[in-house]
Amino acid sequence: MKQSLFTYNVNGIRAAIRKGLKDWFKSVNPDVLMIQETKAQPEDIDTFFFKELGYHVCVHSAEKKGYSGVMIILRQEPDVVIAGIGNEKFDAEGRFLRADFGDITLINSYFPSGTTGTVRQDVKYAYLDAVQAYINELKKQRPNIILSGDFNICHKPIDISKPENKKNVSGFLPEERQWVSNFLNSGFVDSFRAYDQRPEQYSWWSYRANARAKNLGWRIDYHMVSESLAGNMKNAAIHPGVYHSDHCPVSLEMEM
Repeated sequence: MKQSLFTYNVNGIRAAIRKGLKDWFKSVNPDVLMIQETKAQPEDIDTFFFKELGYHVCVHSAEKKGYSGVMIILRQEPDVVIAGIGNEKFDAEGRFLRADFGDITLINSYFPSGTTGTVRQDVKYAYLDAVQAYINELKKQRPNIILSGDFNICHKPIDISKPENKKNVSGFLPEERQWVSNFLNSGFVDSFRAYDQRPEQYSWWSYRANARAKNLGWRIDYHMVSESLAGNMKNAAIHPGVYHSDHCPVSLEMEM
């Protein structure tokens, strides 16, 4: 049976709902929607709307109000839900949410941005190391993993507009890009690039300088699929025509 998975950084779920997120959700009718940057506490999120449609909702919010936060909306009730990566500092920021179904694990993660300075860039590197260590350990028991979310990293020059101007910019630093390469080499597939090798395919655009209209963007939102599940992939796509955020949704179709 084909299943549709979407990842979407909504840059505030309450704002996205005001911009029509619910109508889009009903039109797409996904099996799984993984949302980043809810910027809301659980009690401030309209989970009733999704539950009324027959979905299950899992939320992991940051302790700081109006900041970060992830959630997973699922048609099938998961066997196990685990909030957090097991690191108090990162878990307080609401960045990692896992759901297990049978022998498949879905992970929704909002990776830190390093654009606000050296301190946060160091936090980003620490989070990258923590995620890799977590996945390495998890694979020993549960090798079938899909890690989705906003990675805040463009992997290759093809994934960013005007790469020659971004060499020293967080999100396109050599160390960050190498981490993505190493992660893929550890046994994962960048699902979008398995289907689409075209340039100028982006999932985030700055609000400045009319960047989205000019398609001056970054591809920083991913579904990374374990090689053991690669044969189950059926399609992957970016949906730049969906406007509820400075990001757009990225989809993955799997035979589950």
